[in-house]
Amino acid sequence: MQPTTKGDAKVATPTTRVAKTPATAPATKVTGPERWEKDIAKFEGADAANMPEKNGIVFVGSSTIRMWDVKKSFPDLAIIHRGFGGSQTVDMAYYTRRIVTKYQPRLVVAYEGDNDIAENKTPEQIAADYRRFVDTLHADVPAAKLVILGIKPSIKRAAKIETIRATNKLLRDMAEQSGGWITYIDTEPMMLDENGQPRKELFQADGLHMTGEGYKLWSDKVRPLLTADAAK
Repeated sequence: MQPTTKGDAKVATPTTRVAKTPATAPATKVTGPERWEKDIAKFEGADAANMPEKNGIVFVGSSTIRMWDVKKSFPDLAIIHRGFGGSQTVDMAYYTRRIVTKYQPRLVVAYEGDNDIAENKTPEQIAADYRRFVDTLHADVPAAKLVILGIKPSIKRAAKIETIRATNKLLRDMAEQSGGWITYIDTEPMMLDENGQPRKELFQADGLHMTGEGYKLWSDKVRPLLTADAAK
């Protein structure tokens, strides 16, 4: 109360106080593998509705896998399509049990690395994350085979070509030291022209993602491994 003067008397008048609104804490941005939880939950929802049969083929990885029309490329094969665009190798490793080994596959085709390269991860970091994926796969499904697609040289990542090549060498070494259950596919010869430059017709306007022509090259390269495995 504050006094006011009215004639010779002082009259108390109420003081108005404005309540402070509590500040809203800014939302915490999820930056780890957990940021893909909604995407993984969608896969699990699809599984709940129609669980794929065991002993099948899983395609897993980043947007290069997600954008691959596997039904068109392999109409005669049942492919479990588990690509989530923007992911890195560490994300694939983190969710291996939820989107790969739970299906008890006979064969897995994996592609990661574009986004790791964009985040300036070293070849050793990428290979270490791949190793975690590989170890989980082999521990959970010892009979499964794995096809690792090497990181593609692209127009957008042209300045990173040496990092890409160094990473691919580590992935190739991993396959060669596996005792035969991992196959490495070198994508570089398919993607470069006679001058050693990325073939423009194989890339979309963003210079990173592939056109149908690019996917046809990859499908032709991968198919013998898929069908040969099925025949055994």
